[in-house]
Amino acid sequence: MHVLMAASEMAPFAKTGGLADVVSALPPALARKGCQTKIFLPLYLMVEQSNLPTEIVYEGIPLELGNERFVGNILRYKMSPEMEVYFVQQQQFFYREGLYGTAQGDYADNAKRFIFFSKMILRYCELAGYTPEVIHCHDWQTGLIPVYLKHLPRIAAQFQKSVVVFTIHNIAYQGLFPAALFPLTNLPPSVFTVDGFEYWGKMNFMKAGINFADYITTVSEKYSDEIKTPEFGYGIDGILRNRAGRLVGILNGVDYSVWDPATDPLIVANYSSQKLSGKKQCKADLLSEFNLPKKLMNKPLLGIISRLVDQKGFDLLAEIIDQLMQRDLALILLGTGEQKYHTLFQTIAEEFPAKTGIRIAYDNPLAHRIEAGSDIFLMPSKYEPCGLNQIYSLKYGTVPIVRATGGLDDTIQPFDLATETGNGFKFVTYSPADFLKTIDTALDLYRQKKIWRKLMQNAMQADYSWERSAEKYFQLYEQALEQKRSLRY
Repeated sequence: MHVLMAASEMAPFAKTGGLADVVSALPPALARKGCQTKIFLPLYLMVEQSNLPTEIVYEGIPLELGNERFVGNILRYKMSPEMEVYFVQQQQFFYREGLYGTAQGDYADNAKRFIFFSKMILRYCELAGYTPEVIHCHDWQTGLIPVYLKHLPRIAAQFQKSVVVFTIHNIAYQGLFPAALFPLTNLPPSVFTVDGFEYWGKMNFMKAGINFADYITTVSEKYSDEIKTPEFGYGIDGILRNRAGRLVGILNGVDYSVWDPATDPLIVANYSSQKLSGKKQCKADLLSEFNLPKKLMNKPLLGIISRLVDQKGFDLLAEIIDQLMQRDLALILLGTGEQKYHTLFQTIAEEFPAKTGIRIAYDNPLAHRIEAGSDIFLMPSKYEPCGLNQIYSLKYGTVPIVRATGGLDDTIQPFDLATETGNGFKFVTYSPADFLKTIDTALDLYRQKKIWRKLMQNAMQADYSWERSAEKYFQLYEQALEQKRSLRY
């Protein structure tokens, strides 16, 4: 089966969140099921500067965006016999420090950037005579591809036997743009309607993907239910209810070849559920990295790795931080995001220098060290489509404390002291009081070393590998193709 995967980010090339990890891990898992995958990404400045050994496949490709004409290139990087990455190169659009914007806000021309990206992918398919059975698009940045596949006659003819899957990684980011930019799409006016992707007088790229794909997936079963409600649907829950028969929740997996403390080359000592001594060395290494006192070795060390945005529950943390710092513990945080949270955590670092380590950055090696060296991992998200760090934390014996939402609810089972089952802690009501109460419950158990060791071992034995998730995607692809064939005949 040939699969075209289109996304705006992929680890290790460019990453802001879990989308990059999914696009990195799903194709190799599909390859083990016989799929050959071409992945399409923008060639960002950070990729260009990495000196990746790419080759130019097509050069000087002209594209019309409305009445404007732009030229781009397609470059290829061969990762394996079953997997190739194709980069859309256009310096004006993609040679920037950020992927979508800066701490001050989104880039003003994001609509133009990702219309160009989507069109270039389909132009490659035309030039190369490449017609995969499955086109798998990820998030709003690729939301127009399903529209082009059905409403540009030349493209529609080429792809009449193909199926389109559109994955929602985060419904809150929808790609909303002024109607005045619609001519840039070169699409017929018939698609800019309520039944198409018009949304309160604007273009909605997420709505485009939802309405024109054959199937829509989300990254956990719980989240597929949540986004059909007004509370979590961010204004398009009705659209999702209309397509409920084609909406499927598939929990993300994780790549244990990258995230496993037994083999991780980025941590100071390897360890397993049966031989945990290396975790102490990792904790000592982490404390040293942040110049925190050695006496904290015997105290609970709380870790956070996150985008610093409202969604992640940092308003709750801000409310309880003074009370939390009165406890006998330490806190380490790694992340970037909104300026208000940069300021908040820099202030926390200044107020509690002997108990906190704050790093406002994206740093993958340090993320591994935090997962390995922390005792407890905090994810108090307001909503969380899937979440990956709680799954990484399980594998590293770093017990998660999460809010019961989306994939966090699907993956974390509360520890039961009577039966010694469960792999973490979670709270339901989105409130500072409930968050702090759950942390205190975990801190009480941390002092009971034998029980805590059992909890760590439970966590480390949980299996959320990509094999299960990839099998569900593969089955969905086959189901969609079979339905398409039956409609034709």
